[in-house]
Amino acid sequence: MTQNELYEYLETKTRQYNCVDFIAEDPVSIPHLFTKKQDIEISGFFAATLAWGIRKTIINKCKELFGLMDWAPHDFIVNHTPKEALALLHFKHRTFNSTDLSYFLEWFRWYYQTHDSLEDAFADSMNAGDMNTEKALVGFHNLFFSLPEYPARTRKHIATPERGSSCKRINMYLRWMVRKDNAGVDFGIWERIKPAQLLCPIDLHVERVAETLGLIQKGQANWKGALELTNRLKEFDAEDPVKYDFALFGLGIMEGIGK
Repeated sequence: MTQNELYEYLETKTRQYNCVDFIAEDPVSIPHLFTKKQDIEISGFFAATLAWGIRKTIINKCKELFGLMDWAPHDFIVNHTPKEALALLHFKHRTFNSTDLSYFLEWFRWYYQTHDSLEDAFADSMNAGDMNTEKALVGFHNLFFSLPEYPARTRKHIATPERGSSCKRINMYLRWMVRKDNAGVDFGIWERIKPAQLLCPIDLHVERVAETLGLIQKGQANWKGALELTNRLKEFDAEDPVKYDFALFGLGIMEGIGK
């Protein structure tokens, strides 16, 4: 496939999967249940954090969690009593347990007491001229674990480039918050981080599709692979390379490319 043919192919597949029909069966459906900015931020962060395993189960577990918060996550986090918090502590999804949830609630409460938007937790570590969000991811990780006596086990749920992780789930979350278009999937409610700075989420499925299409070398579902894939995608759209995540995800999950 020539460069131009690959461009046309990716554009076609992006248009196919970047649409409202995509929402219902994807974890991005969770923040779409809310309209308040902070509720979108919080619910999206939890949905991305819990996004491993069967997508239907992820969505159901998120609905269970936010049902326990009376479908008002920001208000619950800022104003909950210790007794109300205890009602959530039976919640569990795979390796995410009550210890992790308790710290997430504590951190979000601490953060939103002095900040209006979660964007600052990422963007404050970046400079306007940064090529990508690496500094934002490192800075957020360090801020998230800045409270005294954070549980060491919870660190596995928040990835950082410093450990060589692809940071797939948190890059997906940033895509949801930052990207702007008229398709209705991504929210585009953050302004300080630009779509051109985003990194493409990469996991085993996306990696295999990208390898099949000749976008990256084999065996790079890691930080190096995320950089390589994003830089390759910038050859097709330097201002919005991560829109092609829709194409790569759809080709892998929906069409079985690379299996």
